[in-house]
Amino acid sequence: MNSGKKQTFVMSYSCGKDSTLALHKMLNQYESAALIVMINKDVNRSYFHGADQGMLKQYEEALGIPMICAPAEGRDYHLAMEEALKKAKAMGAELACFGDIDIEENRAWGEERCKNAGLKPVFPLWQKDRRQNVYELLELGYQCLIKSINNTLLPKSLLGRILDEDAVREFSKCGIDVCGENGEYHTLAVDGPIFCHPLAYRTSRILDFGDYSVVEVL
Repeated sequence: MNSGKKQTFVMSYSCGKDSTLALHKMLNQYESAALIVMINKDVNRSYFHGADQGMLKQYEEALGIPMICAPAEGRDYHLAMEEALKKAKAMGAELACFGDIDIEENRAWGEERCKNAGLKPVFPLWQKDRRQNVYELLELGYQCLIKSINNTLLPKSLLGRILDEDAVREFSKCGIDVCGENGEYHTLAVDGPIFCHPLAYRTSRILDFGDYSVVEVL
């Protein structure tokens, strides 16, 4: 007999647009136990999207979900994720959610981590149209700051802007995947329906790292 109790999940959260959209969908069906954010030990910021500790604290407060920060180096990234998943399971999580869309290798990686941690993987964006995901995010009212770009593909003028239809059109003109699934750009979600309040931030200088450029967010 179904008691009506919702299953509980942990979200592998990057602070970016795709994991935020996935989190939005999960919260419509399940109870949240925690967010897992992978931390690059070398710079003490979240992997790929570069949120520092102060901003991560803001995310925890604005989303109202406990955060498990998992420091890792490249070679032990998978083990750090598994340890974080096990912590979430101890907090009551039954499911683990990932924001992957259609890259099979990424999905297989997440499934293996969940298998080792004893959780069931869930991929709410899987096989959804990439462009449709971006427009759904915009239609829901999410505000996502463009934090980094591949400067061989995109102009630096996009850095620090909020993702909107004009930015999407610019992505299309540059010939990239508008969802940025191949790392063409990364975002930080700073406001939207699942946020209790917007994140406080300001943008600073632009830094170049070879083919990639990032805007400092303070």
